[in-house]
Amino acid sequence: MKYIITGGKKLEGKISISGNKNSVFPCVAAALLTDQEVILENISDLRDTEVLIQILKKLGVKVVKTGSTLKLQAQELKSATLPKELMTKLRGSMVLVGAILGRAGKVHFYHPGGDVIGQRSIEAHLDGFKALGASLKREDVKFTLNFNGGKEGEYNIFLSESSVTACENLILATVLGDKSLILKNCPKEPHVVDLCRMLLQMGAEIEGIGTDTLKVTGVKKLKGTKFTIGIDYIEVATYAVAAAITGGKIIVSGIDSTDLDPVLEPLKRFGIKIEHGAKAIFATAEKLKSPSKITTNIWPGLPTDLMSVIIVLATQSRGVTICHDWMYESRMFFVDKLISMGAKITIADPHRVLVYGPDRLKGRELATPDIRAGMALVLASLVAKGESVINQAELIERGYEDVVGKLLSLGADIKKIEVLK
Repeated sequence: MKYIITGGKKLEGKISISGNKNSVFPCVAAALLTDQEVILENISDLRDTEVLIQILKKLGVKVVKTGSTLKLQAQELKSATLPKELMTKLRGSMVLVGAILGRAGKVHFYHPGGDVIGQRSIEAHLDGFKALGASLKREDVKFTLNFNGGKEGEYNIFLSESSVTACENLILATVLGDKSLILKNCPKEPHVVDLCRMLLQMGAEIEGIGTDTLKVTGVKKLKGTKFTIGIDYIEVATYAVAAAITGGKIIVSGIDSTDLDPVLEPLKRFGIKIEHGAKAIFATAEKLKSPSKITTNIWPGLPTDLMSVIIVLATQSRGVTICHDWMYESRMFFVDKLISMGAKITIADPHRVLVYGPDRLKGRELATPDIRAGMALVLASLVAKGESVINQAELIERGYEDVVGKLLSLGADIKKIEVLK
């Protein structure tokens, strides 16, 4: 699949924000912990969601998707083995490990796939499971975990790495049974909060939600529930940047109670004006300026998933910005594509680049390296002179719902071409 984009169009209009992709995986995993029906609302229509549904069906889960609603019933799990051919396609499938271990007491799985933006080790997950009393056997990229001693005991675990998915996995592995867990150095991202709130509705006992210390007390049974996934705050910020760099004004509707300060405050430093309305925000910019430094951090800091888009914003802002992402050592390597478009960027090291702006970018044929960098290239193409071709665009649609439809509604000159293999 490829996108063909002709830049220079001012984006204006209104779009509705999608559900948080990163909440879908743990909330779907939570549905595996009960034999009753679970209904999830505000599910984004993404390629990753399609792969996730395929995995669930392989496990014997009854799945019905209608629009943005997903109905799940795991009356029984016919297998405790996650399918290799699907798991290696989907990084987010890792959170299914904790849920299956929590329900079945054992799980067989493979090293998950997904974007290549760094080593993305699963050691934090494995260390956590072992600290929770599980035995581990590994054969190359195949792993087996087993609660040989049962699902009892009291555990106190400090996460050496504040990993979102590792934290979610340990919660999912503990909420059923007689284990109790005090988990410290927990991440506070909205998707962790979504998972905990959903589990509470299912009858789980979890204290400290939204803090860096969680106490999970296992229960004998969880019930079905209906839960609404929170909004995709990365998408909110992405379209706010699209409005600013094209000189337009966009209304983003469907805003809920998710804290948007960590993604919007850094944009304001570039001169983007954000106004809040009733369940909507308005984004525009008259003049963009470059802050001296932008650094990612754990929540409530600037998310690493927004850094690629921030770099494009910096190319259209006056001044010099150091963009620093200490989390992933390959996040910055897509900037060679921006440089080919005419951007002035110096790579200081694998984690830092210096961006000099503003620059008039030129259309180019480009390959999508990962979800976030791919969307950043789309934004760069929207302001570039002439035509750009974004190849491997299917990667972008793993993380952004209806990219072409939303941009067309805002006045962009973009079309999607399916490429026959």
